[in-house]
Amino acid sequence: MQQAKIAVAGATGRLGRHVVGVLGAAGHKVVPISRSAGVDVITGDGLAEALTGAAAIIDVTAGPGSGQRAATGFFTAAARNLQQAGERAGVARYVLVSIIGIQKSTGGYGSAKLAHEQAVLAGPVPARILRVAQFHELVGVLMDRGRRGEVIYLPQMRTQIIAARTVAGALAAMATSSQAEFAAARAAGSAGAPVPELAGPREENLASLARLIAARRGDQARIEEVTAADPDSQAAADGSLLPGPHARLAGPTFQEWLATQPDSGSAG
Repeated sequence: MQQAKIAVAGATGRLGRHVVGVLGAAGHKVVPISRSAGVDVITGDGLAEALTGAAAIIDVTAGPGSGQRAATGFFTAAARNLQQAGERAGVARYVLVSIIGIQKSTGGYGSAKLAHEQAVLAGPVPARILRVAQFHELVGVLMDRGRRGEVIYLPQMRTQIIAARTVAGALAAMATSSQAEFAAARAAGSAGAPVPELAGPREENLASLARLIAARRGDQARIEEVTAADPDSQAAADGSLLPGPHARLAGPTFQEWLATQPDSGSAG
């Protein structure tokens, strides 16, 4: 696809900022879809104007929390509104980021994302999905969230963690691929091919990565792993979030990425 107008839903988020940057660097006209830009995917306010003339939608919206009901309601409403407004505006394709392993989910946020996928695929605008691993940037966020005095509590997690910038590049490539490539990939999916996956170069343990950040910060806090009985925690602990054999693996490694960060290692 030559230089085009592309709408990015969730443009101000941890991943969305990178998607905007990648597309802009390639010469595309980027339309940010976010409440701060005056566009609301839930109420539909501003969607018609934002999507006018757009060739594609890249959906990297994040749910309002980890609760299954609230997240499902958000994702399905957003997908429905984007699909309907996209059809009216003549948008040709829709690309959605999702999470590796959610097809195994028994509840929680993973099930909400699965509902998100289904809602997008059910819409009139032809869509593709890219399932990805957790982001490098998430480690520092979870550390800050889990701190209790001199102890940092983190979920037990096996992950093949990846840089958000790498994911952004893959989403941009999918959204701007040729019509023949996009159609062929959708046909393969309809014929039973696995959903594309993108993950980092190797399996990592979340607590071990957090200790690398702590060492860089000079943070003496003790890092402890915790497990819970909810479906999302169980999936993180038992390896359900690891990529399948068909996944594409891409760097940088966490250590390589961390070396490029200006301070705490939690920069987006």
